[in-house]
Amino acid sequence: MKRLVSLFAALFITLFLVGCGSTGKNFPVAHVPDIQNGVTTQSQILDWFGVAFKEGLRSGDPMWTYQFDLWHSIGREHSKELVILFDQNHVVQAYRHASKMD
Repeated sequence: MKRLVSLFAALFITLFLVGCGSTGKNFPVAHVPDIQNGVTTQSQILDWFGVAFKEGLRSGDPMWTYQFDLWHSIGREHSKELVILFDQNHVVQAYRHASKMD
């Protein structure tokens, strides 16, 4: 009986540890309110948030995505995303920030 309890405890701990993970790269959010469309430059964004998790193009304009998701076996616990669209002059054209903490 003691051995069975130990086996179940080990199995539970293993499943709990395996069931944790993250996606993306954590980034600071303190400067999100400082972003201004038509004013903030790409180099300021780089200074404030670091290298983006994903880079791409939308209609030929550069788009950077900062994303971080953290979850455990019982569900997602933290999620945040910042998507920034720049114009051809490397100035913020538009951005979107979302954050969820469970």
